[in-house]
Amino acid sequence: MKNSTSWALTAGLLLAAGPAWSQTAPAAPAALSGTLRDAATGEALVGASVFVKALGQGTSTDENGFYRLVLPKGTHTVTYQILGFEPQQVTLTLAGDMTRSVKLGAQRQQTREVVVTGLRAEDNVKKPEMSVNRLDMKTVKLMPALLGEVDVVRSIQLLPGVTTVGEGASGFNVRGGGIDQNLILMDEMPVYNVSHLFGFFSAFNPDAVQDMTLYKGAIPARYGGRLSSLLDVKMRDGRQAERLTVNGGVGLISSRLAVEAPLIKDRTSISLAGRRSYGDLFLKLIPEQRKNQAYFYDLNVKVNHRFSAKDQLTLTGYRGRDVFNFADVFKNDWGNMGASARWTHQFSPRLFGSASAVVAQYDYGLGVPNGTQAFDWTSKIRNYTGKADFSYQLGANNTLAAGVSGTRYHFEPATVKALSAESIFRGLKVDDQQAGEYAAYLDNEQTLGPRLQLQYGLRVSVYDFLGSGTAISDYVGETGQRKTPVNTRTYQDGERIKRYANLEPRASARYTLDLNSSLKASYTRTAQYVHLISNTTAASPLDVWSPSTNNIRPERGNQVALGYFRNFHDNAYEASVEVFGKTMDNQVDYVNGANTLLNKDLEGELLYGQGRAYGAEFFVKKSQGKLSGWVSYTLSRSERQIDGINRDQWYPNKYDKTHSLNVVGMYQLGPRLTASASFAYGTGVATTFPNGRFVYEGLVVPVVSGDARNNYRVPAYHRLDLGATLKNRPRPDRRWQSEWVFSVYNAYSRRNPYGIYFRQNEDNPRKTEAVRLAVFGSVIPSVSYNFNF
Repeated sequence: MKNSTSWALTAGLLLAAGPAWSQTAPAAPAALSGTLRDAATGEALVGASVFVKALGQGTSTDENGFYRLVLPKGTHTVTYQILGFEPQQVTLTLAGDMTRSVKLGAQRQQTREVVVTGLRAEDNVKKPEMSVNRLDMKTVKLMPALLGEVDVVRSIQLLPGVTTVGEGASGFNVRGGGIDQNLILMDEMPVYNVSHLFGFFSAFNPDAVQDMTLYKGAIPARYGGRLSSLLDVKMRDGRQAERLTVNGGVGLISSRLAVEAPLIKDRTSISLAGRRSYGDLFLKLIPEQRKNQAYFYDLNVKVNHRFSAKDQLTLTGYRGRDVFNFADVFKNDWGNMGASARWTHQFSPRLFGSASAVVAQYDYGLGVPNGTQAFDWTSKIRNYTGKADFSYQLGANNTLAAGVSGTRYHFEPATVKALSAESIFRGLKVDDQQAGEYAAYLDNEQTLGPRLQLQYGLRVSVYDFLGSGTAISDYVGETGQRKTPVNTRTYQDGERIKRYANLEPRASARYTLDLNSSLKASYTRTAQYVHLISNTTAASPLDVWSPSTNNIRPERGNQVALGYFRNFHDNAYEASVEVFGKTMDNQVDYVNGANTLLNKDLEGELLYGQGRAYGAEFFVKKSQGKLSGWVSYTLSRSERQIDGINRDQWYPNKYDKTHSLNVVGMYQLGPRLTASASFAYGTGVATTFPNGRFVYEGLVVPVVSGDARNNYRVPAYHRLDLGATLKNRPRPDRRWQSEWVFSVYNAYSRRNPYGIYFRQNEDNPRKTEAVRLAVFGSVIPSVSYNFNF
C-alpha cells in the first residue's frame, strides 16, 4: 500500500510538471543575468533581491550570488537590494540577453539583524520553501557564548523543531529524528561528527563560517541521504578580496585567526582560518600533568579563481581534531577532514552549471601506549563523491534544475593492533565494508499566477552494498533476542551483495492570501543508507557508522507539513505556525545489553521497527529596531515501535521532548554596546529506570521488569544565558577594530541533569538511591577579545 501511494504521488508530480516542461517562453523575451557582491569584501551576496517593480517580476541570487531574470525586451528599471546594503536602481535597455553584475555597498547606518542579512524580509511569506531557518555569523556572534566560544550548533538548537538530549551532547535532533539523520555539509563536504571537547563546542570555526541554512522539511531534491534535516554551512571565501584582511579572537578556551587576501587582483583570492584550544598549555604548568594533552583544533582553507566572467573554480579544505592523552596510560583522538573542488560555468544567461569532486573522512583512535596490555584501536569512514548540477530558466515563471551524483563509501569499523607480545588485543579486527550510492534528480520551480507558486521534483537513489573480500552472513533468531550468523559466504572486492533503490518525490506550494500572509504545504520523502550505531542516550565520538547491508535495510521517511506565515509592521515582525507529521521505516534499535564496539557480529545485536513524529512549531521574530530577537515554541512527540521491545508497543524515543521553548533577545544600548540574552526550556528526555528489585546476599539489585523501554523522564531542562558586546572606540586613522565579548552561561546556576544513575546507599546497603549527574551546575562567566584589520 505504501509503495502504491508513493508511485501514485510520483506520477502525479510528473504529470503536473508536464505543462511546465512544454511551456514556451513569452513572446520576445530577454534574459538578464549576473552576480551581486559585497563592494568591500567581494563576497557573494546570497538571497539578494533583483526585481522590476513595474512588471511585478523578481528573483533572488543563489549561493554563488548569481541571478537570472527573464524579461520582455525593452527598457526596464531594475532594483538590486539586500538588507544591510544600499540598494541600487539601474535602467537597462534589453535588446537581447544581457549580463550585468553589481556590487553593493554597506548602509551607513546599519541595524543589527537577527537573521541572515542577505534575505529579503518578505521571503518567508513569498517563497515556496518552508521549514527552513537561516542564520548568519553576525547574529551568532552577538548571542551569549559558553566560555567565550561562539558556537554554530548551539545557536541552531535555539530554533523551532531543534533539540538536544542534554548538556555536552554531540549533535542535534530535528523533528524527532536521531543525530545521524541530519546531513551536515561544509561547502559540500559531509561532516560526520560536529563536536569538539565531547560535545561542548562544534567543529565549525565561527571566523571561517559565512552563513548556514537548516532545512527541517521540504528538502530540495538535489540533496539526499538523510531522513530528518539538512544543515548547509557555507564558508567564507574572501572572493575577489581587494586587500588583506585579518580577523581573530582570544578566549578562555581557544584562540582564532582568519586571513583573507587577493592573490591575483580580481581573479584569485584565498581565505585561511585556524583555531586551537590551549588546555594542554596550562597542564604543563602543573608538574603532575605535564605529560597529559587535552586540546582541539580546526584548519580551514578556501581558494577561488575566476578564469572569466563565466567560469570559476573553488577549492576548499578542512581538518579538525580532538586530542586527549593521559601520559602513558591512555590516549584518545578523533576528527574530520575533507576537501572539495567545485567548477561553475555559465553556459548562457539562462543555463548555469557546476561540477564538484569531494572527499571526506571521519576517524577516531584510542589505546594504551605502554604496558603488557598496550594496544592501538582505530576506526574510520571515508567517502568519495562526484556530482554535477544544472539550472535552466525556461521562462519568466519556470526554473528547472537537474543533476546526478555518485558516492563510494569505505568503512573500517575497528582495527586493533597489539603493541606488546602479552596483549589480549592481538589480531582483533572487524571486517571492512564498502558501498556505493548513486542519485539523479529533476526539480522545477513554477509560478502559476500572482498567488500560487510550486516547487516539485523527484530524486531517484540507488545503493549497492559491495563485497570487500570478506565473509558475509545472514542473522536469524527469535524476535527481540540476539541473533546468530548463518549462511556465511565470501564476496570478492567490489562485488555487489545487495541493491536497494528508492523514489524520493519532493513538493511544496505557497498560496498568497494577501501582501503580508500566505499558506504553505510540503511533502518530502527521503531515504538513508548509512547509520550511526549508538545505544547510549548521548552519542559519543566512539560510535560506529555502518552501511546498509543484506541485513540492515535503508531507513525511509515521509514528512508532511502545513504552515501559515505572516509579516507585520512593514516586515519588522514575522510570525509562522507549522504543523508536521513524519513516519519512518526500518529504524534501528538494540537488544538489551547490546555490545556495539569491536563486535564482528554487530548485526545480530540490532532490532528494527517503525518511528513516528508529529507536532507544531510556533515562531515569532523581530528583525528591525534596537530590540531584535525571536521566540520559538515546539509541541511534539517522537515515538518508536520495535518488535521485541516494550512488549511490541510504541514508546518515546530517547530524544523525544514534548515541550521546547526558546527566547533570544538582543538590544542595542548604544553605537558601541549590545546586550543579549537567551533562555531555553525543554521537557526532560526519556530514559529507562528500574521498576523492580531483588536482594542477593544482602545487596539490593535494581531491575527493569516487563521489558519496559524509556519508562521515565529526567527533570526538565532550563537555562538562562546573558551576554554583552562592547566595541572599542574606532580611530579614523587606523584600520584596527576590536571588541570585548562578555557572557554568563547558566546565569541562575541550574543543575540540569545530564543523566541519572542508581547506587546503593552508603549508610544502608539494602536501599538504592538515584543520583543526578549535572555537567554544569554553577554560573560560568567568560570574556573574549575579538579584532579585525
